[in-house]
Amino acid sequence: MTRIITTFFGAGLLPKAPGTWGTLAALPVGWVLHGLGGFPLLVFATIVAFALGLWATTVETRGSDDHDPSSIVIDEVVGIWIAVLPLSAGMWFTDQPQWLFPYPGWVTAFIFFRLFDIWKPWIVGWADRMHTPMGVMLDDVLAGILAAVVVIAAAGFAHGVMM
Repeated sequence: MTRIITTFFGAGLLPKAPGTWGTLAALPVGWVLHGLGGFPLLVFATIVAFALGLWATTVETRGSDDHDPSSIVIDEVVGIWIAVLPLSAGMWFTDQPQWLFPYPGWVTAFIFFRLFDIWKPWIVGWADRMHTPMGVMLDDVLAGILAAVVVIAAAGFAHGVMM
């Protein structure tokens, strides 16, 4: 059970760049969650995924020298869902069709989330250096928050709010 959770149904077992595969696998699932229940369901699913991810990562890494195996991608799932929350919220609060998920927004979320997750600037790197299951999850939460800020700024710029 913990292996299914941490690898996000096997996405983390794909060769080369499992974090990117996990992020890509999470995007359509996030879109379906948004489509079925909007912003509230995506927030709820993100919280549940974090809690399950923390538990499963703790179990999977117990007794191992590797605190963050590359096959663990549930943290990427949580991070990308956080990065797309501004899109979901914007759609939800402006009463847009639930199955609509704006194209440039999710691409921006994906690019910047992966950039912050790989680069690990500032507080993301601090969380990664914790070398604990909480650090495994938290660095992607923080990368997701940074990406969400970029998504909000890009949306504001694209929609003329910041012009």
